[in-house]
Amino acid sequence: MNELVCKYRLSAFLSAILLSATIAPVKANEASLYDFDPVPQKLAQYARNSAATYLNQGLQWIQSGRTQDAINAFNQAIQLDPSLAPAHYNLGLALRQVGQLQPAADAFYRATQVDPKFALAYANLGGALLEGNNFTQAENYLQQALKLDSKLGVAHYNIGLLQQQKEDCRKAVRSFRKAMKYSNKAPEPAYQIGLCYMQERKFKKATNAFKDAVKINPKYSEAHYNLGSILYTQGKHQQALEAFRKAAEANPKYPSAYYGAGLAFIQMKQYPDAMRVLQYSRDLFLAQNNTLWASNAEQLMQQAQNFSYQIPPQ
Repeated sequence: MNELVCKYRLSAFLSAILLSATIAPVKANEASLYDFDPVPQKLAQYARNSAATYLNQGLQWIQSGRTQDAINAFNQAIQLDPSLAPAHYNLGLALRQVGQLQPAADAFYRATQVDPKFALAYANLGGALLEGNNFTQAENYLQQALKLDSKLGVAHYNIGLLQQQKEDCRKAVRSFRKAMKYSNKAPEPAYQIGLCYMQERKFKKATNAFKDAVKINPKYSEAHYNLGSILYTQGKHQQALEAFRKAAEANPKYPSAYYGAGLAFIQMKQYPDAMRVLQYSRDLFLAQNNTLWASNAEQLMQQAQNFSYQIPPQ
């Protein structure tokens, strides 16, 4: 695989389907069919069974949140049986989960080499390349995934992201709708449709899309935040505040939710509340090393404080 150049990250939708191996058992009388010593065959079968054991152990580690242990187990499975495509694939998912993008792409690539009909591996390889800003190769692998499985939602989703980057929202929305059709439990396609419509200033359609996203996942903080942003621009400050509150409840470490709430409080002339949430927003931005938006929150706090001084006493 060519090395990825990760200039910026996209929220590529990597399929989290974990595949366990299917090992065909050797029949009791099978050894009698061979005219040679069957011991090497038994050793090969033992290696595959051992590899499957490590693979399944890795899947258990993933379920319990022990990602590094899972990576070690998947590597053990591959060492015992390099032809075990699910081990390469699940290794790619685990590496992607810990942010190792290039090794993840390499693992997905090896899965496609072991099993050229492994559509999910092509789709996730395309997603990893998309995150690495390697658009040409990403598109090739995503199209290959769809050739193998035209109903693969993750492939349609990642192609939508690619079309988004090309600023072709019309095609992107069409791809995201296909992703919604084939992956109807995933909220990300609806959310991305909302972003496309926001970019085109089609706020009613964007609102409907974000609502679709939170129906699937009521704790989708970014969707709640964007609903709040639309309501704020429409002058519906109380409703916007409620949307920002839901965003913060879904993710208490989401600084933009508190920043949006601060803006809404200022418009509603509730300046002490504005200063409180803006201070929290500033501290979260600083904790995330986002000094630009921390500075913006600080300036907004000062404005709220100045406004509070201008209010005459009751």
